Amino acid sequence: MQYEAASPEEYLAQLETDWRRDSLMQIREIILSAAPDMEECIHYKMLGYTLDGSYVFHLNAQRNYVSLYVGDASRIDPKSELLKGLSVGKGCIRFSKTKSVAESRIGDFIGRAVELARQGVDIDC
Repeated sequence: MQYEAASPEEYLAQLETDWRRDSLMQIREIILSAAPDMEECIHYKMLGYTLDGSYVFHLNAQRNYVSLYVGDASRIDPKSELLKGLSVGKGCIRFSKTKSVAESRIGDFIGRAVELARQGVDIDC
């Protein structure tokens, strides 16, 4: 889904109060905790997160899942240990209604992505 929002606050205000909002807010908190200096903005009609002007993550609530866009997930988690049990595309991690953010290792994955981004490692697709 695409949201017409000029700011993260407007984006969040448009979300329905359901499991997608809950999952998105949990992932958002993990991102902001992993890198308090990360800038949150609107990019491509979704939440975007930058470090030093470069996008590291995008986050969006879709109809049937919440998407965390990360570039190339295999560059961050080459052995697929941190994303085990999640629906993962080349650059997207999807959380459906049946997948718990708290029971996943997404926090470890996000922390690793932030660490690599700070080191200047290319994690893009």
